Amino acid sequence: MTSRPSKPSKRWQPIDRIALILIMIFSLLIGGLSLSGDHTAPRVRDFSWGDRQIGAEDRAFLLTFSRPMDHESVERNLKIDPPLAGKMSWAGRRMAYTLENPAPYGTQFKLQLQGARDLYSKNRDGREMLLYESTFQGRDRALVYLGVEGDRAGRLILNNFTRKEEIILTPPDLVVMDYEPYPAGDRILFSATQRNSNDPFGLDQKVYTVTTGIHISAPTIGPGVEGDRPKPKSSPQPAGVIELVLDNREYQNLKFDLAPSGEFVVAQRANRQNPSEFGLWVIYPGKEPERVETEPGGDFLVAPDSTSVAMAQGEGMAILPLQSGADPLDFLPKFGMVLSFSSDGSAATMVKFNRDPENPTESLFLVTSQGTEKDLLTTDGSILTAQFDPSKTWLYCLVTKLLPGDQFIEQPILTTVNTKSGERIDLLKLPLQRDIQMSLAPDGLGLLFDQTVTADSPDNQEALRGSDGSAIATSRLWFFPILKDKDGKPTAVEPQQLPLVGLRPQWLP
Repeated sequence: MTSRPSKPSKRWQPIDRIALILIMIFSLLIGGLSLSGDHTAPRVRDFSWGDRQIGAEDRAFLLTFSRPMDHESVERNLKIDPPLAGKMSWAGRRMAYTLENPAPYGTQFKLQLQGARDLYSKNRDGREMLLYESTFQGRDRALVYLGVEGDRAGRLILNNFTRKEEIILTPPDLVVMDYEPYPAGDRILFSATQRNSNDPFGLDQKVYTVTTGIHISAPTIGPGVEGDRPKPKSSPQPAGVIELVLDNREYQNLKFDLAPSGEFVVAQRANRQNPSEFGLWVIYPGKEPERVETEPGGDFLVAPDSTSVAMAQGEGMAILPLQSGADPLDFLPKFGMVLSFSSDGSAATMVKFNRDPENPTESLFLVTSQGTEKDLLTTDGSILTAQFDPSKTWLYCLVTKLLPGDQFIEQPILTTVNTKSGERIDLLKLPLQRDIQMSLAPDGLGLLFDQTVTADSPDNQEALRGSDGSAIATSRLWFFPILKDKDGKPTAVEPQQLPLVGLRPQWLP
């Protein structure tokens, strides 16, 4: 008869006893913490502008916290140096701070937060937030202009006030005719002719890009971003690297405009062998130009959505999709020229030519996407430029008026118009010249304009030419600071002459 195996006796081993004791200790600790609450201090998990460069399109930042916060304690303790006026809003653990105005370019800012509490803490439980610090800065304050004297004549020159440096971007064998910065400021699109081609009017111009050496570290997409986020090239490049965009072998390049997104170029071209083949082409990097089949037109401007273009056609302005054969999106018969769009595309400035034989005038209109048309000003001279300030409340314009007398002489005036009230404020009378270029700083804090001097020898083939074809001997650049009174209205101040000899200045975005 077989016997059953005996059951092993249950004896606690030393390691089992230790494990049981530890489990009991940790259970008591966890239970105690659960009953007494979380004693760790709240903290900032992410600051969307931390160590980034911000531009005029960046209007709000996000602070993300480790837990829900007491709003009043955060708002009371948040500090930005130098101060940036704005308002706060909340969504869960995130706080958005929306600026009233763009952050000034060329300025470094420090954000500090200390002493804020989470939503569930008591007044004396010691859970105040420890000091959090981070920095961010506005983009470099920089301008580009055309040299006008000596070996700088006709060359693009970058002056970076923030870095205190100046760089000649284009080589001496090219004479730049027109140019437009990319939205990230890392490149400039320009048209140019060969210096030895005897082509002062740009009839044989090619289109190029040149790098500026600037590479921004922009915030990720967040609240308050107006328009398309600037897209610099993936890797930084030194200044002065040139790439050909359009040659001139088969087509004559007449005019171009860069899409606000910076992703493509729209050019007006004419076939050298068949002049009837005239119109718009779209050029994407690395691809052949694509013609946009549409009715012929005149001056044009790509809309902020980068999908349509406003172009003078017949007796009005047509809004055309950038697709061959597509029907116009809109037609505005009373207007003959578009000057500018607001950054969000909600409004445009257009010029109406009043063809009264006895008293011909020009009128500036504000045309909104809802179809409203507001007459802002009328002059017996010309309306040259109109640019929206960042708030879209004030338009800064270059207009001329005829001076009394038998001779046709126009007085240029820098003026500003309130887009809501229609109030007009004349800021500055400019020298008696027609060829003036004005550029409003992206942060809205100042204007650039040039003052040209006509050459004594108009037949000088090597001299730069103005828009009217006159030879230019030299030109000075001026800065007009935009200061506002207690009611927020721009005031007339004295302009400041810059120590720069140049023509057609433009701020980098």
